[in-house]
Amino acid sequence: MTTARTVAPGDADVVPVRRALLSVSDKTGLVELGAALVGAGVELVSTGSTASTLRDAGLAVTEVSEVTGFPESLDGRVKTLHPAVHGGLLADLRLEQHAAELTALGIRPFELLVSSLYPFEQTVASGADDAAIVEQIDIGGPAMVRAAAKNFANVAVVTGTDAYPVVLEGIAAGGTSLELRRRLAAAAFERIAAYDRAIADWFADGADASVRSGSYRFVESPLRYGENAHQTAALWRDPAGRGLAQAAQLHGKELSYNNMVDADAAVRAVLDFDEPAVAVMKHANPCGIAVAPAHAVDPIAAAHRLANDCDPVSAFGGVIAANRTITLDMAETVAGIFTEVVVAPGYEPAALTVLQQKKNIRILQLPEGFALPEREFKQVSGGVLVQDPDRYGVVDPRSWTLAAGPAADDATLADLAFAWRAVRSVKSNAILLASGGASVGIGMGQVNRVDSCHLAVKRAGERAAGSVAASDAFFPFADGAEVLLEAGVRAIVQPGGSMRDAEVIAAAEAAGVSMYFTGERHFFH
Repeated sequence: MTTARTVAPGDADVVPVRRALLSVSDKTGLVELGAALVGAGVELVSTGSTASTLRDAGLAVTEVSEVTGFPESLDGRVKTLHPAVHGGLLADLRLEQHAAELTALGIRPFELLVSSLYPFEQTVASGADDAAIVEQIDIGGPAMVRAAAKNFANVAVVTGTDAYPVVLEGIAAGGTSLELRRRLAAAAFERIAAYDRAIADWFADGADASVRSGSYRFVESPLRYGENAHQTAALWRDPAGRGLAQAAQLHGKELSYNNMVDADAAVRAVLDFDEPAVAVMKHANPCGIAVAPAHAVDPIAAAHRLANDCDPVSAFGGVIAANRTITLDMAETVAGIFTEVVVAPGYEPAALTVLQQKKNIRILQLPEGFALPEREFKQVSGGVLVQDPDRYGVVDPRSWTLAAGPAADDATLADLAFAWRAVRSVKSNAILLASGGASVGIGMGQVNRVDSCHLAVKRAGERAAGSVAASDAFFPFADGAEVLLEAGVRAIVQPGGSMRDAEVIAAAEAAGVSMYFTGERHFFH
């Protein structure tokens, strides 16, 4: 006879576990779990290979077919789809009517379900054929999991081995708590949702691996390797996207994770400019950025030479992006420099022929209608950060505040505008020195701004004198600005807003150098 579960004050949420149903594809820790349950006086009911594993370990177990009175059939496709199973999982024993119906039907309740689903995702990833994949679509497992999760008031459901210890701890203390059962139910429904999503995507996309997030479908393509050679990596492409992920590879070795990161950073840098522009990137930082000089015969080739001249040592093994079609002149220059990736909206036929002479260089062509994303995502442990992209509007130096020194002439303002656009592509703390529409020294990624200033000046060498400087955020002290002033910069642009702005302004005034405040910072982490 089954009785309704009565509750007493203080332990209303605790359900003692007397009977458990185990049906798992992942046998990790199964014997240890079964032994602990038997030791706690729990009756085990199981299916197929799960029952065999438990029995081979010397544990007493009841076959599901004994409970249902119906043999497993159709190669195991039908074994748990029976009222004796689902009635035992779905009965709400807080209700006398449910308890009475179980007694009338001769059904005994379960207080615990342990079920890991058929390994559908792993089978797809293994490259198995369609017939083998279809056989790994679990039917009975998800049905039981949903039933037990729905009835979390009475049943604890476990869908992963990581939950075994906490469940056994609860059983040893007298039963599973309502809070635990609710957490287990949430995890169960998450598992079912992911499982069903994987199946739906496989049917939609054939055997190609893919993942859907909301209304977006991402198709997976393997990369050569991750940040390091021992790491596997893949690119998830949105078929509706028009970005770097949709670029066509025209030549070269497989792309690696780092290739994609650097190429994306390079494209981001050159698309900040309306003029013909080239960026040379290394480890997601620019070695050089430049726009074409006025009246250049071959603007994109001229921009490339200026960008490369900023730091030709670091440019070795870098990634080059252009915002115009790559010409033969530029291709011939690039061919003489060891380069990992070249990415551009197009290539002159002769330029492509020259570049394809280099066996390993990856040549990417951006899709028509290239568009930067409307949202940026970055993974953190346990979640994802989402933000609007940092984009420039119109950069008009006349809207800036002249904080120190004389008003700059037109040529200096043009260089300041270039430097202010270019510094956004440099990892913070960022300092960029520029002259004639090209970077001449860059300090990036330092943990204090004064070190970035020293680095930019060192890389610029003699070119620092007479250049302009841009800082992605304010100078917290005058020391960073003083490094630039001592190197001979003729003007500085920065956001302003430091508690010590007066000290920084005073240093610029003493040097007779123009300093402008934009009122807006451009951190890049």
